[in-house]
Amino acid sequence: MRLGLPLAIGAAFSFGMSGGWARGLMDAGWSPGAAVTARVWVAALVLLVPTILALRGRWHLVWKNAGMIAVYGLLAVAATQFCYFQAVAVMDVGMALLIEYTAPIAVVLWLWLRRGERPSRRSVLGAAVAFAGLVLMLDVLGGTRVSLAGIGWALAAMIGAATYFVLSARADTGLPPIALAGGGLLVGALGLTVAGLAGVLPITWNTHDVAYRFGSVPWFVPVLAIGVLATALAYVLGITSTRMLGSRLASFVALAEVVAALLFGWILLGQLPDLMQAFGGVLVLGGVVLVKLGEPAADSSPESVPDPVASV
Repeated sequence: MRLGLPLAIGAAFSFGMSGGWARGLMDAGWSPGAAVTARVWVAALVLLVPTILALRGRWHLVWKNAGMIAVYGLLAVAATQFCYFQAVAVMDVGMALLIEYTAPIAVVLWLWLRRGERPSRRSVLGAAVAFAGLVLMLDVLGGTRVSLAGIGWALAAMIGAATYFVLSARADTGLPPIALAGGGLLVGALGLTVAGLAGVLPITWNTHDVAYRFGSVPWFVPVLAIGVLATALAYVLGITSTRMLGSRLASFVALAEVVAALLFGWILLGQLPDLMQAFGGVLVLGGVVLVKLGEPAADSSPESVPDPVASV
């Protein structure tokens, strides 16, 4: 807890800054597909050498866990990003993000069904409180239009996000966290590229300066920020902390990403949350505390979970 919790919060804040940087790129004419493909490729290249060094003399671990790495890259990385942006294309961003962030509840249900870990009343109450906090923070009660297609895409993104937590928690693979992150990001980058070349994922980009609250910067500044800080660093911190905390608690701590997104939205774009959104943030943190209080004592140790690849 002493190390895993701050690492998990660091991962959430790293992931959370991506929205603000990416919004600037999209306002400058980049398509969401181009922004996310650049993001994943930069992160994959940054982690390539560390991944090779971490696996030196242990390449058999890659072949042994090839199926998990493939599912992680295609589902937890590429599909999650792709489905989320598809949802945003046909429905309000707040509703799409809210549906995706029901992933922690999906993790609790997964562990209940697959491992028989029935959630305690406190965990259930914590989930409800955190969900209520997200509703307030994302301001989805003010007349949001609903799209059935958008809901379907957002639910698919939620499954990808839940897969991220379940696979990241596996400590029985022998894979160093940085190797899982690097391998998964490389597979995800290749998957997004193939989708772009096939015309499934629209790719539009340019080299114009990008405007933010503090001024304009060259296009490569937000691309590097998203790739290095909001992806490469975020995935390494996320996998490491999830192995320490367990997938259930880590997935709820990751709700802090929404808090971080609001913070960086203000810093980069000047978008200030209102009083109700701030109250929602307090509820989210309260929900995380309740979930921790409802955790079984054994769950605070690294997990060794059944292989979820078979069921995926």
